[in-house]
Amino acid sequence: MPFRFVHTADLHLDSPLRSLALRNADLAEIVRGASRQALVKIVDLCIAEEADALLIAGDLYDGSQTSMNTALFLGRELRRLDEHGIRVFIIRGNHDAQSQVTNELTLPPSAHVFKGRAKAVVAKTLASGRDVYVHGVSFASPHAPESLLPAFQPPVPGAVNIGMLHTSLAGAAGHDLYAPCSVADLVAHGFDYWALGHIHQRQVHAAEPFIVMPGMPQGRDINEVGVKSVSFVTVDDDGHVSLAERAIGIASFERLRVDLTGISEWRDMLDAVRQALSHTCGEAAAENVILRLTLAGATPLAWRLRRDADLLRAEIDNIAAGIAGCWIEKVELTCGNARTEKPGAMLDPVEELAALVEADVLPAHGFRQDVLAAVEDVLQQLPPELRQSLAPDEEAVARLAFEAGLSGTAEVLAHLHGGGAGEGGH
Repeated sequence: MPFRFVHTADLHLDSPLRSLALRNADLAEIVRGASRQALVKIVDLCIAEEADALLIAGDLYDGSQTSMNTALFLGRELRRLDEHGIRVFIIRGNHDAQSQVTNELTLPPSAHVFKGRAKAVVAKTLASGRDVYVHGVSFASPHAPESLLPAFQPPVPGAVNIGMLHTSLAGAAGHDLYAPCSVADLVAHGFDYWALGHIHQRQVHAAEPFIVMPGMPQGRDINEVGVKSVSFVTVDDDGHVSLAERAIGIASFERLRVDLTGISEWRDMLDAVRQALSHTCGEAAAENVILRLTLAGATPLAWRLRRDADLLRAEIDNIAAGIAGCWIEKVELTCGNARTEKPGAMLDPVEELAALVEADVLPAHGFRQDVLAAVEDVLQQLPPELRQSLAPDEEAVARLAFEAGLSGTAEVLAHLHGGGAGEGGH
């Protein structure tokens, strides 16, 4: 019989909400419970597929935010696996090291948590007589500036060797450097499969041997877009390893751009939005789709969209409410006014001001520095975890400042523009 296992990582159980835009209480509740539901679906998958084991490559918890209630939930799910004879292998990641309950929870006997010294555990003996070993090492500190690879034993001769490692590899944007090592180093170590964790985006780094970062099984905000998954791995009796991806996420964060170029009527704009939302949600694999909607393009409606932002949001939320599993996280406006200049006609004063702002104010170094300083000041007032989410690096801060300057001037100009809220029809 083959050895079949599910490989996951970075569940961040009960991670706090990281988006100020989740104003809808029902939506907030979905996101708040999504990490738990992802684990439930992973356990269901293991049971349905009669897997031999579940490998969790770190960051089960979310650091100091972890409560005993979270740990008890984990214990209940692992006992479900124990009841079906499915083993669990766990390594601690950097967030687990911060948890106060990591060492306090009593797990079922079928669950093995690797300690700070690397160890090899026999997971199964194949029909061919070949043993399957799982190697793993945890780290007791949230900081691991040196590679943990030297801590691993060499591969067991004649066996199938699977390594579990929580690592940033050579580094990734938005992730702390943790137990760095290279793909070439992992290949050279001689294991047959590397079950990695830490980076939240799925990537198969190599196929001979398989070096797999499964990504997190459930996104937490708009920076973790797309339907998330786990890896389902089969080791046949000859030791050959095959890999499949299985979608897991309860809620999928997505970015959706709707081009309003050429649309001049409010009703037509809403129709375009309705069609885009219906298509996107209809194609999604997740039960819930949480959208950051961007309205773009050159349209005479640009002024109204900015001026009547509250009305716009209410209308779009109403459209989303009629589509199963559709939620709006935020509506962004990048559209510009479509100027229709006639020969000999005088330019509208606000349009003339807009042209001056676009040509002279926005590109000015002094203006950009003032906006950057204002954005940096606001960021300093935010909690560290939210600040890290919004602006993880210098480039992200500069992008925030640019967008703030652009949207701020557009907002002012929109309110200077003439016309009442009722113009254009609904």
